[in-house]
Amino acid sequence: MKLVDLTLTISQSIPTFPGSPKIQCILWSTLKKDGYNLELLFLSSHTGTHLDAPYHFVENGAKIHQISLDRLLGNGILIKIKKGKNQAITKNDLLSFERKKGNIPKHSSIIFYTEWQKNLNTDFYFINNPGLSESAATYLVSKEINLVGIDSPSIDLGKDKTFSVHKIFAKNNILIVENLSNLNKISSKQFDFIILPLKLKDATGSPVRAIAIQRTK
Repeated sequence: MKLVDLTLTISQSIPTFPGSPKIQCILWSTLKKDGYNLELLFLSSHTGTHLDAPYHFVENGAKIHQISLDRLLGNGILIKIKKGKNQAITKNDLLSFERKKGNIPKHSSIIFYTEWQKNLNTDFYFINNPGLSESAATYLVSKEINLVGIDSPSIDLGKDKTFSVHKIFAKNNILIVENLSNLNKISSKQFDFIILPLKLKDATGSPVRAIAIQRTK
């Protein structure tokens, strides 16, 4: 069994979505003064590798603490599809994948590897990122997909300021995982995954620890 950590390390230097607060890690207690070390964290619930709950864009959508565990672990399908600045993953891309690799089963969890993560520390990472087209999102809705993950900061194109794909998925109770890393280390089309958010009451999102599990002989 091979484990692959798909999670960005959260630190004060990690880039954050424009308009979101920068992470603050404040030393609160020390061994010398208090007998133990402790820090306070100030960060958005959508920091780093994170899960979006439907409530992020739908008033009556499920909140983070309401998401059942059986949706957060299972078998994932990796779709490798290199995309550049503001290039969309289209419905035709999905149909092409199915012709080559077989149909995407209903209720699947889909992870997109676009190679965008290499741009993490650039000034255009959050504004020019690839994402899904509305046609691709609608096609995945027709498959009753459980979860969609991507190695870019948003499931929407960076130029899409209306968050159209977020809204399509949220209305259809599809979970979203963004800012996945190390997808290049997954060698197979299918793999087992664990994506665990903090159990934050009434939250729209949460940082996660995301892990891929590859079975070895």
